[in-house]
Amino acid sequence: MLTWALTFFVIGVIAAVFGFGGVIGVAASIAKLIFLLCVVLVIVFCVVAFIQYKATRKKS
Repeated sequence: MLTWALTFFVIGVIAAVFGFGGVIGVAASIAKLIFLLCVVLVIVFCVVAFIQYKATRKKS
């Protein structure tokens, strides 16, 4: 998913070089959205893993 964010970032940079204003904004917005989604998912998975780790430690 992070590669999609990088892809849209590159599309935005290429569009900026050629002067396509509308494409720059859309690509940048999509890249930001995907990047933030990745960050949120990493945080959620870290919390879930920590909770599972704590639960397995109590059983032992």
